[in-house]
Amino acid sequence: MEITQHVLEQSQELELRLGLPEWSDVGEGAMGEDYGEDGKTMDGWGEGVRKERAAVCSLTSIIILFFIINNTTTIIIILLGSASELAFLKEPNDVIAVRDRPLMLDCQVEGEGPISVTWRRNGVPIPIGLKASVLANGTLLIKSFQKRRESNETDAGEYDCAAQNHYGMLISRKARVQLASLPKFHIHPESMSVDEGGVARLTCQVNGIPEANISWEKNRTALNTDDNRYTILPTGILQITGVRRSDSGVYRCVASNIANTRYSHEAQLTVTVAAPRIYKEPVILSGPQNLTITVHQTAILECIATGNPRPIVSWSRLDGRSIGVEGIQVLGTGNLMISDANLQHSGVYVCSANRPGTRMRRTALGRLVVQAPPEFLQWPQSVSRPAGSSAVFTCMAQGVPEPHLIWLKNGKILTPGDNVKLTNNNSTLAVTRITTEDEAIYQCIAENSAGTNQASARLALTQSTELLEAPQDLTAMALSPTTLQLTWAQPSPEVTDGIIGYVLHIRMFGEPDSRELQEAVSKTTFQHEFTTLEPATTYSIYLKAYSPLGASQQSSTVVATTLGGVPSSPSFFTKVLNKTAMQVFWELPSKPGKVEGFKLSYRKVPQPNFQGQEAFPGHINTHTISHLEWYQRQDQHRQDDEGSMTGIVVGIHIGMACIIFCALFLMFGYRRSFFCRKGTQDGWSGPRGGDRNQRAGSPKEGVIRMPEVIELVPQRCDSITAPVMVVKGQALPAQCQMK
Repeated sequence: MEITQHVLEQSQELELRLGLPEWSDVGEGAMGEDYGEDGKTMDGWGEGVRKERAAVCSLTSIIILFFIINNTTTIIIILLGSASELAFLKEPNDVIAVRDRPLMLDCQVEGEGPISVTWRRNGVPIPIGLKASVLANGTLLIKSFQKRRESNETDAGEYDCAAQNHYGMLISRKARVQLASLPKFHIHPESMSVDEGGVARLTCQVNGIPEANISWEKNRTALNTDDNRYTILPTGILQITGVRRSDSGVYRCVASNIANTRYSHEAQLTVTVAAPRIYKEPVILSGPQNLTITVHQTAILECIATGNPRPIVSWSRLDGRSIGVEGIQVLGTGNLMISDANLQHSGVYVCSANRPGTRMRRTALGRLVVQAPPEFLQWPQSVSRPAGSSAVFTCMAQGVPEPHLIWLKNGKILTPGDNVKLTNNNSTLAVTRITTEDEAIYQCIAENSAGTNQASARLALTQSTELLEAPQDLTAMALSPTTLQLTWAQPSPEVTDGIIGYVLHIRMFGEPDSRELQEAVSKTTFQHEFTTLEPATTYSIYLKAYSPLGASQQSSTVVATTLGGVPSSPSFFTKVLNKTAMQVFWELPSKPGKVEGFKLSYRKVPQPNFQGQEAFPGHINTHTISHLEWYQRQDQHRQDDEGSMTGIVVGIHIGMACIIFCALFLMFGYRRSFFCRKGTQDGWSGPRGGDRNQRAGSPKEGVIRMPEVIELVPQRCDSITAPVMVVKGQALPAQCQMK
C-alpha cells in the first residue's frame, strides 16, 4: 500500500489525473463546480469541498480522501495493491492441438514470491513428468499430444492454471483444447438436372476441427473460380447461375485442414435445353438458415432464387431497421455476408426474390443471433480490514446472453455461510465479522455461452499494531423524527495529532452492509448530526478514525431510533354484522416504530357529541360495536394518543338493499315469463304458519323498518324454478303462466 498526502491552503489548486473514477460517500457540495466532465481531471477543491466535510473517490486500486479543516484541504491518495497482489499477465487460450505434436499453454503470473503454478485438466491436477512439464514462466508443455483410439483416452479437455503465494490462490480462465480432426463427409453432393439458363446448387458438409477449407472440382480438376457465375460459400455450397451446357460434368468437393484432406462423393450435373421464353414464377431454392455466432465473427446468409425472367434478390430486416453498409457484402447473386459482426447485427433477416417489373415476390426468413462474451463493468477491489469488521466486493458484468456470476475463494467454489452473503444475483459479496479464515483471494467468474472472464480481489486482515485505536464512547440520541445526534470521546492530544478525520458509517437496522452510507467529519469534531432520516426508524451506526496510515478499527456499534412523528389518520372501513352491530377495521402503520395505541369513538347523527370512546393497544386493528339502535345511522371516529381523530358516518341501508335484492331476484327468477294474465291467485301460495317477520309493538321514530318478505314457490309449473323472494304486501299478478 502506498500513501501520498497533499495539503492545500485556501484558493490553491491541485490537478490529479488518475483515470475514470467512481465516486461514493461524497458530502453535500463536495463535487463543486470544477469537476471535469471527462471524469479525469479534478481541480479547485479548495472551494469545491464543503468545510468540515470529506469526499471519497475510488478508482481501480486507488482511494482518495479529501478533508477540509479550517480552510485547509488535505488530500490523501491510497494506492491499493502492490507486488504482493497475484495477477495474470497471460492466461491460457482456446487452442487446437495436432496429434503427436507438442502443445504449449501460457500462464504468466506476477506477484510477491514465491509463486507456484500448477495445471489442471477437467478439474484434475496434471502430473508433471515425462509427458508434461511446467516451464519457469508457468507455461505448460505437453511434449506429444495424444488420443488413443483403443482406450478412448485423450489429452483434449478444459485446462486452467492455478497460481499461489502465501496470500492465496488465483485460478485462470478455462481454455478449451481440442484435437484437430477431419471426419468423413456427412452430406455429399447429389446429382441433378438443370435447365439451361437456370440455377444449380450443390452442397456438401463435413465437421472438421478446425473448420475445413472447402473447394470444388469438376471432372477432378479444380474449378475455375474466376468465373463470376460460380459462388463457393465457406459452408461448402456451390452455386452456379446462368447455367450453360459447358457446365455439365462430374462435381465433388474437397475439404482440408491441419489434420487431413478428404474428398466427397461425386455428383453428375446435367444441363437440359429448355423451351425458349417460358415464364416461370420466382422460386427461392435455398433461403437463410438460423445462425448463432460470436462478435467479430463473419455471418453468411444464403439466398439463391430461380425463375424466368431471372428474379432480383434483395435483403431487409423484419424489424424495419436498416441493414447498413459497413461490413456488408453480397456474394454471388444474392448471398449476404456480414463481416466483423456486432450485437446490433442480431435480428431476423428477410430475403426477397422479386420478378422484374412486378410486385410479385417470394420471401424467406432467417434469424441471426450475435453473442458477446462477458465484460466487466465493475470488478472487485482489494481491501484491508481489521478483525470483526465487514467487507463488500462488487462484481458486475455484461454480455449476450446475460452472464452468470460465481465466486471462488482461493480457487474453490465459495459457499455462503453465516458471515458470507451473496446478493443481487451474485453481483455483491459481503463478508461480515471478518476473521483470519476470511483472508483470501476472492475471484468473480462471469460465464455465458460465448465465453468466460474473471476478476479477483484480496481480502487482508489488518494487524492491530498498524491501526489507530478505535474511537471510544460512541453514543446516539434522537433529536427529532428525522435527526440523530452522535457523540464520542475526544482522544488524547498525541492521538489527535495523528488523526486526519473521522468517518461515520450508518445503515438502517437489519439491512445488509452493502446498503451502508458514510459521512466524514473533521478531526476536531466529536459530535455530528445525521439529518433527513426516516421517522420512527432504527439505525445501526459505527465510527472510524483515519490517519496517513489508513483507517482505525471500528468503534462499537450503536443502535438508535428516530422519534415518531404525529401519525397520519389511519385508513379504515366498516362491515355490518347484524341489525345492532358492526365491525370496524383499520390499517396498522407500515413503518417501524413505537405506536402508543388507538382510540375509537362514534356518535348518533345528528347529535354533535361522541360517545363510547374505547382505547386499543398498537397491535390491534379491529373492533366490534354492538348494542346499536336498530337501523340507526351511526357516525364513528377513531384517534390515536396524539389526539388525531377521524369521523365517519355509517348509513345502514339494509332496507333499501333488501328491496333492490328482492327486485333483482324476482326479475331473474321469472325471466322466462313474459306475459301475465288475470285470474285466480290459486296458482301461488305463501308459507304457512303465520308471519314470522312481524314484530310486536311499534318501532321507534326515525327507525327504518325492513320490508317484510315472503318466499313464493310455484305450485303449477311445467318446469322447476328456484324460490323467489318478494316484498310482502306488494300486489302479485293474478295469474302467471310459466313457459
